[in-house]
Amino acid sequence: MTELRWLDRPGEQGVTWGVPWPRGEVRPGTPFALTDASGRDVPVQSWVTATWPDGSVKWSAHAAGAGPAAESYRLEPGREPAAPGTPVTVAREDGVLRVDTGVVTWTIDGATGGAIGGAIGGAIGGQGTLARSIARGGREIARDVRLVSLRQREPTPDEGGTVAREQATGVVEQVTVEQDGPVRAVVRLEGRHGDWLPFSVRLYFYAGAEHVRIMHTFVWDGDPRRDFLAGLGLRADVVMRDEPHDRHIRLAGSQGFHTEAVRGLTGLRRDPGESARRAQVEGRAAGELHPEVASRLHLIPAWNDHTLDQGSADGYTLRKRTGEGHAWVTAPSGTRSAGYGYAGGASGGLAFGLRDFWRLHPARLDVRNAATGLATVTVWLWSPSAPAMDVRFYHDGLGQDTFAEQLEGLEITYEDYEPGFGDARGVARTHELGLRAHDGTPRAADLAAHAAALTEPGLLTCAPERVRATGVFGVWGLPDRSTPAHAEIEDRLDFLFDLYVREREQRRWYGFWDYGDVMHTYDPDRHTWRYDVGGYAWDNSELSPDLWLWLQYLRTGRADVFRFAEAMTRHTGEVDVHHLGRWKGLGSRHNVQHWGCSCKQVRISNAAYRRFLHYLTADERTGDLLDELSAPEETFLVVDPLRKVREDVYTPDPSALSVGLGTDWGALAAAWLTRWERHGDERARDRLLGTMAGIGALPRGFLTGEARLDLATGRFDTTRDAISVSHLSALFGLPEICAELIALDLDVPGFERAWLDYCRLYLAPPERQEAELGRRLSGISLVQAHSRLTAYAAARSGDAELAAWAWRTFFLDEGDQLNSNPLQREPDWRLTLVDGPHVPHPVHEAPFVGTNGAAQYGLAAIHNLALIGGHLPRR
Repeated sequence: MTELRWLDRPGEQGVTWGVPWPRGEVRPGTPFALTDASGRDVPVQSWVTATWPDGSVKWSAHAAGAGPAAESYRLEPGREPAAPGTPVTVAREDGVLRVDTGVVTWTIDGATGGAIGGAIGGAIGGQGTLARSIARGGREIARDVRLVSLRQREPTPDEGGTVAREQATGVVEQVTVEQDGPVRAVVRLEGRHGDWLPFSVRLYFYAGAEHVRIMHTFVWDGDPRRDFLAGLGLRADVVMRDEPHDRHIRLAGSQGFHTEAVRGLTGLRRDPGESARRAQVEGRAAGELHPEVASRLHLIPAWNDHTLDQGSADGYTLRKRTGEGHAWVTAPSGTRSAGYGYAGGASGGLAFGLRDFWRLHPARLDVRNAATGLATVTVWLWSPSAPAMDVRFYHDGLGQDTFAEQLEGLEITYEDYEPGFGDARGVARTHELGLRAHDGTPRAADLAAHAAALTEPGLLTCAPERVRATGVFGVWGLPDRSTPAHAEIEDRLDFLFDLYVREREQRRWYGFWDYGDVMHTYDPDRHTWRYDVGGYAWDNSELSPDLWLWLQYLRTGRADVFRFAEAMTRHTGEVDVHHLGRWKGLGSRHNVQHWGCSCKQVRISNAAYRRFLHYLTADERTGDLLDELSAPEETFLVVDPLRKVREDVYTPDPSALSVGLGTDWGALAAAWLTRWERHGDERARDRLLGTMAGIGALPRGFLTGEARLDLATGRFDTTRDAISVSHLSALFGLPEICAELIALDLDVPGFERAWLDYCRLYLAPPERQEAELGRRLSGISLVQAHSRLTAYAAARSGDAELAAWAWRTFFLDEGDQLNSNPLQREPDWRLTLVDGPHVPHPVHEAPFVGTNGAAQYGLAAIHNLALIGGHLPRR
């Protein structure tokens, strides 16, 4: 039995979550039952998302429907679940799907093939709607839910001017039912925004829910020189049945709502009556009006169109007008809109919203034709008011036409440039939206609660102790403040996380393409991060901040850490990775633009960074990202990661692909392991076990540096006898994935020994290296980061002297000259206030922190405390 609690806020419109299980405890096919704190059975739908090598359940996923939320729940394997009183159903009839939650019914065009009970779907001729109709209580509330876009063939002029825009409606080409109840149903629709921008939309339905969650992903596939996205949105038509003065428009500010009627009754020269005024503000029918007002209603303007435009993270504007051909009237503006709205009347309407609305600016909410019988609402993911999206590369190449010139550029700006590689083709973005059909205008307090629930969706979680006991996700432990020395490290872990939360706000790390990422390196002279300096700008998962944040969440259970890590995974998995085109399956190294670097590698598209979110939430979109890596080894045919620095003659060869045993193999292993445990994929299993055996068979194991992989067999050539180490090899998830693999006890000869040799010798005294290897290792740096390797070897061997050495290298950072990490050299980790005329606004800075150091300090601290915390010297 497993106790569950809410991450931060309860979810009352349905929730999906993941639960880990110890190896061998839950067999496939085991049912699950859910009860609340009072012992009441709660209907639950369950499925398996990962298995252990013995076939037992490693991760299960569960969904509960809408209804009042309890404070806590218990999940019990081996007992049949309660059935929902009103299940969500998916029916196909007359060429359409009808999904009924018991409260609302969505009618979706294009169902073909298959059978209810499993995934159904098929290609269709192409349709312009995601849903034909939304009804509640048998009454149609909205119709023609669709995607819309605007495209320009040139950028928006700096000084204004007319630029033609092409309008398009998204065309759905494939409809698939991924789940069909009884508690949760998922419908996936795929197509294109006109003749470009492939999209995938998932609609999530829960038993008893009026709210439908929408996940929209699009992939950029345009020509950056002639394709400029000027608008991208979700649109629906709302049936307006009420009198204009009983029609209500609600648009969210930073706390409450801009409260309007299509035909206002408040503030008139003649009073319609207090009850009528109060009713209109509260969203009820006004009832009988004073005759002096009733006889003059035709003289009160009807406000047909309303717009809330979030142009930046710091401000939105509001305006409305009586119709086209007439001027807009501005309303009081504000700072950060919650991105939620409602259009309808006392007899029903539609609420609509976008999660992280202001964080993903420029965004916009529109209501049009509210004075007619059919209003149109649009949630703009890219506001048409903003300059058109421009993804052209940010400089002209600076004459860097050869590898030699490009390496010179790397020496000065840290940018790995190559002509043609700074192309956004294939990058993606996912947005979460919501539509909620109402039978009347909601109260302001209810709308505010609904907006908050969209921003921070409810999630059920297990306590850190429970997750830790299952043995998932490798090496980590619970926070430990048992001694002053332990407490100091925990304080510094908190300091680093809180710093990045503060920096995200101070530096406004927000925006359509940017939200979720952090910057790489600080510039203390300008008191800002190096946002404009080559490879020092956006981090793009460099040195694994994703892993640090997720492990910190696992050990603490803190909701703020989860939300930060969730946003990072959404960003780094979508924007920093190419999902189609030449570099499909590869990610881009850190750069001024997320896609700008010519270093395209699996170390960035790394499955190790995405697994956490998928397993903890059962999120299907993250599952798609993991599925894109079904054969990650094939990406090495596309581009050689070492092409600019090789001293040997090499061209990618399917029978002898060069694979680094650090950043490369670590990412490959994470992808293969994840596919094996998610899908039971024997090919992935064989490649994982085969390359592990190959590493074990190499005379120098991991110290060999690289090996040649035969794509046909999935095996390494084990004849190579060389020694080569890189300071980056173990900093992109390799220690974490090796620890998981060894803990699985896969019986691969030589693998653990090869890894422990690397862990022991990387930071060993030169004399020890020479004695065992016949030579001293060169290129040793990032010593503090590697202290966790020494700690792992100490823990596996029980060697107290090795544990002491690990702690010494953690605190002293010996031998790191090239990539110095000043974190541990700062006696007092403090923020410094910088204000005055030399900065745009006051900031609290920590100039000794960079993301490389922060992420690796965090990972080393977490590993070392978990592995050799008992050997921590007193401070």
